[in-house]
Amino acid sequence: MAERKKILLRLDPAIHDAVARWAGDELRSVNAQIEFLLRRALAEAGRLPSDAGGPARRGRPPKSSDEG
Repeated sequence: MAERKKILLRLDPAIHDAVARWAGDELRSVNAQIEFLLRRALAEAGRLPSDAGGPARRGRPPKSSDEG
């Protein structure tokens, strides 16, 4: 999987709080909830690139074999 882009996002505190509550209701992180919302908006607008990778997998990443 390609490396994910890191960005700084400034939000109105009330918007952040609302997204955080929504994310909590759906057992997602705020970051995952924002990505979910962006993907949905892009898809609805017909602008989601066909080569866009899938959303990040939920939960902890699998242990690598060298971690014993």
